[in-house]
Amino acid sequence: MEKVGILVVSYGARAVAMVDAFTRSLNYDVEIYVADKQRNPFNVKKAVKHVVIPDLNVDAICQFAETNKDKIDFGIVGPEKPIINGVRDLVEKRTGISLICPKKEYAIEASKVQQRLLFQKIVPEVNPRFKIFNPKEYKTLDYAKKAVYSWLDELDNKAVVKPDKPAAGKGVGVWGDHFTTREQLFEHFTANFQYGPVIIEEKIEGEESSFQTFCDGKHLVPLPETRDYKRAFDNDKGPNTGGMGSYKDVGDVLPFMANVDRAKEIEIVNKVFEKWKAADNEGLRGIPFYVAFIHTDKGPKILENNSRPGDPEIQNIVPILKEDFVDVCFKILEGNLTHIELEKAATVVTYKVPPNYGGYANTFPNLVKKYEIGKPVDLTKAYELTKKHGERIRVYPASMEVRNSETYALKSRAVCVVGIGEDIETARQVSLEGIKAIKGGALWHRTDIASKQHIEKSIRHMEELRRRKQ
Repeated sequence: MEKVGILVVSYGARAVAMVDAFTRSLNYDVEIYVADKQRNPFNVKKAVKHVVIPDLNVDAICQFAETNKDKIDFGIVGPEKPIINGVRDLVEKRTGISLICPKKEYAIEASKVQQRLLFQKIVPEVNPRFKIFNPKEYKTLDYAKKAVYSWLDELDNKAVVKPDKPAAGKGVGVWGDHFTTREQLFEHFTANFQYGPVIIEEKIEGEESSFQTFCDGKHLVPLPETRDYKRAFDNDKGPNTGGMGSYKDVGDVLPFMANVDRAKEIEIVNKVFEKWKAADNEGLRGIPFYVAFIHTDKGPKILENNSRPGDPEIQNIVPILKEDFVDVCFKILEGNLTHIELEKAATVVTYKVPPNYGGYANTFPNLVKKYEIGKPVDLTKAYELTKKHGERIRVYPASMEVRNSETYALKSRAVCVVGIGEDIETARQVSLEGIKAIKGGALWHRTDIASKQHIEKSIRHMEELRRRKQ
């Protein structure tokens, strides 16, 4: 059996899912080299070499790759920060190891301003109404305030405030969720404006879907649609998070979508791809399009695009690949990936998170007091469910680390469980069974990920929007 060495740049369950897929290979003897944000228990167990790089610094990642370059055939990158900072450009230049992720030039999530301008040039119909506010263009904050309020008049206050750069200031703020007065909105605006340009765009009503594609530089291979749950609490309440869970139906579309919706998404993304790839084929290798679409009464709009696999959305896909994931990666590197075979199955991902994540501890302090915070987390019972469900369940530690042979949750999403089934509800029950089997650390989860009630609500909403369109 051919030996293959793979570098995985890891943070969270997204990369763990890829490590899992690689180590399940039936065609290759795989050795995994992990550059990780912390001592993730899954990665530590599976890797032949594991290094912790807390800030995922690209120079340190490159040094690790260089040290092991004689044993590494290729690499793949999960988190966005190293991609934005040019990890592929640096590693390929210094080591010759090919990485599966876009080059720095194509890391489009680095700038929300550049995204909007790119879409305006190629597919203007996907943009909401928006205006860019650049600090360089305003003498004082009062001038900026007048311009902002004038734009809010046009939008009837229903606005979304987005910083240009990821994680600048207070991040994205939405009218009705993060603020309900102009003063609150402007406070949010100024918290971001001090760091650089800010976009204010109209708040759009619709149903969201996540669209991901594998890309070999020449071809785009769309993956099935997934639905992410951004809000912290049940019934879509509470602050936005990195995603509390997600689901995928048996086929390529979601229950509230029509085939024509997906066809339109593919058409839109292909338009952007065709313009980009004319400049540089290989630069887009990886997952250059992880698009947050929103389906409205005026057709699909794009909320944002990312240059990496989705988390949790890629966990809905990787466990049901029919093809060996190593072979898929080789096809990406060779430029001949034209399709991907997946099982006909539904998948549901549910995250368990620490008490302070999503504001839970502040919102439900009495509930949190009942549990022991900061104690080890026991994943044993969840892993034992493979005896019952076999390949139908996957347990992926995310923001967790091993300390003296025990596993602890850190500050972000701690662990997710993927349930696989012949329909969404079956997959959901498997996922929830795994989640409930995880004990310790005062971890909590949303209980309504992929619930029938939530899906039916989305279907009714989409039907109403289609009627408006007519």
